[in-house]
Parts: sequence; structure tokens; C-alpha cells
Amino acid sequence: MMTNLFMILGVILFLLGVIGFISNRKHLLSMLLSLEYMVLNLFFLLFVYLSMFDYGGYFSMIFLTFSVCEGALGLSILVSMIRTHGNDYFQSFSVLQC
Repeated sequence: MMTNLFMILGVILFLLGVIGFISNRKHLLSMLLSLEYMVLNLFFLLFVYLSMFDYGGYFSMIFLTFSVCEGALGLSILVSMIRTHGNDYFQSFSVLQC
């Protein structure tokens, strides 16, 4: 019963993260923070689901490792964008530039 409550809470928090990601399309940093929030909610859902089967530890560490790599990649893209364009607005970023 308690795991169903945790699953419902995790889904609601994930949907709030999706809404935050959709509404914050002006700055790259706010979009990256929303993505990290969604990844943490996915980790919570995955941990609750796998703990029902007593299989939560090993796969959770692998998932956290990949999410940290994703966060580092996003921050490196943010730093390179700020160095080349001077800000993190998406309006000043053009895909056609070299």
C-alpha cells in the first residue's frame, strides 16, 4: 500500500518536472535544472519499484552514475555556450553558426 503511494507521488513529481521543463524555455540553465529534477524523480521511481523486488541497490548506482555524467555534459555545454555567446539565452543561439 505504501509503495503505491510512493509511486503516485513520484509520477506527480515527474509530471511537475515536465511542466517546469516546458515552461522554462528561455534559459539553458533553468532547463538543465528541470532535467536534473526529472532524473532525480526517475531515480526515486526506479528505486521504489525495484525495492519491491529486493533488487534496488546495484541498478540504482548505475543509474546515478549515468545521471551524473548527463549533468556534467549539460554543464559543459552551458559553459561553452556562455563562452561563445556571452549568455545562456536560446534566442541568441543559432544552429547555423560554426
